[in-house]
Amino acid sequence: MHALEDATNFNESMYFNVYDPAEKIGGFLRLGNRANEGYAEMTTCLYLPDGRVGFMYGRPEIANNDAFDAGGMNFDVVTPFEALRTTYTGKVVLLDEPLQMANPRKAFTENPWIDCSVELDYRGIAPMYGGEPVNDDGSALTEDYSGGFARGHYEQHVGGRGVIRVGDEDWPVDGFGLRDHSWGPRFWQAPWWYRWLTINFDDHSGFVVSIVASRDGKQRIGGVALQDGEYRHIDRATIETDWVGDDLYHQEMRITAGAGDREYEITGSVLNLIPLRNRRTTPEGEQLVTRISEGMTEWHWDGHTGYGLSEYLDQIVDGKPVGWEG
Repeated sequence: MHALEDATNFNESMYFNVYDPAEKIGGFLRLGNRANEGYAEMTTCLYLPDGRVGFMYGRPEIANNDAFDAGGMNFDVVTPFEALRTTYTGKVVLLDEPLQMANPRKAFTENPWIDCSVELDYRGIAPMYGGEPVNDDGSALTEDYSGGFARGHYEQHVGGRGVIRVGDEDWPVDGFGLRDHSWGPRFWQAPWWYRWLTINFDDHSGFVVSIVASRDGKQRIGGVALQDGEYRHIDRATIETDWVGDDLYHQEMRITAGAGDREYEITGSVLNLIPLRNRRTTPEGEQLVTRISEGMTEWHWDGHTGYGLSEYLDQIVDGKPVGWEG
């Protein structure tokens, strides 16, 4: 944990995702401590084998930034970057139609609330990459190049094992995923849009592809290619998206990416998607609605099939996501 900073919107968060292709189950857990605002953002999202999604979001009260432990969710670092344990005990709203979450109030009131527990042990299968940004001489970087979204940030491909229980059903989990850890001032409205693709094939290979766009059209491209247990930093990438439905959700993706002298072509198809929403008045007084579409996705690359999350964040203007390519 990092020292609580003065910024009102200081956020420290951890996120873990996983997918087990044998059981066809996966999801993600996230806790974001906003101690200066008096609460944590707690998210549980579980993609069940039959297409249903178990989801819960809450803002449990917290008074400090001493631990990730709120709202029935707990993250425990057993051995840094090697072994971590995540648990959640509480309720989820069980959605036969996950797209109903576009209207959260209606979704939470018209669908059943079910007891749920998640117990997952994660192991690092790759080096951590990222961290606190510094200048070339090692001194602290005073300018926040995140634009107010995540000044310090690292990610790591992981394996996850354990059990997910929803109501009277339970599934063993043995799959792969990605974890991240962020800290610093955060507004979900800081990016104009972004695409964050987490891709896992096996113990030795996977990708993260990230494109973050600001309102003036500038883009920051990043991520990694994991091959043979080593990371290569992605320095260029494009994503072509096929959108579906009146609300325009991403469905098919074609990614080209490069890391040094290596080129990669990856395709993805969303298996199941749930749209999440965040609303806030910006420091400039503008009211923005932010949509974060979370797609459990099947990926294909170089003859391999893998799984992971495709996360599309967009500000919604005139009823459309601003990153829509139409």
